[in-house]
Amino acid sequence: MVNVIWMGLILIGILVAAITGNMEAINEAAFEGAKVGVTICFGLISVLVFWLGMMKIAEEAGLLRLFARALGPVGRFLFPDVPKDSPAMGYILSNMSANLFGLGNAATPMGIKAMEELQKINPNKDQASPAMITLLALNTSSITLIPTTIIAIRMNYESANPVEIVGTTILATMCSTVVAILLDKWFRYRNRHHI
Repeated sequence: MVNVIWMGLILIGILVAAITGNMEAINEAAFEGAKVGVTICFGLISVLVFWLGMMKIAEEAGLLRLFARALGPVGRFLFPDVPKDSPAMGYILSNMSANLFGLGNAATPMGIKAMEELQKINPNKDQASPAMITLLALNTSSITLIPTTIIAIRMNYESANPVEIVGTTILATMCSTVVAILLDKWFRYRNRHHI
């Protein structure tokens, strides 16, 4: 659906440019957009490589295991129907840890593995389980302590203070996560009691 919307916008833009005689602006915008896209990607690579390296060091030093253990009670509260010894819980906690540090790209593979493990223990394979829905809601709204990607983009555009958004990001993502958890708990309660 999103692709159809984008294609529609592009076609409308080309049509308007053709009618108004501004086809040259289309060419300039296309090449400039491609150039900006590549520049942003290279900027993101440096920051992501740095944080992925830091995460690897933390993993080798055992810090991630400690962090996952510290998050264990939170995981059991959020995912009461996932067995404690299930590999899914490890992937979920790793995914949450990566999201906390704003490593969305690094968190994605762990989120996919968590979904695969959750599907294995899903009693109804044709529908998403409550745990899968909770994971999706948390991934979408996750608390972010260090918005790495946004900081990298701000650095690319030579922001005077690229990290000044950290405070507002923490506040905004905290609010979104609290709302997501409350809604998730409400729907679980409603389904359990058939309200």
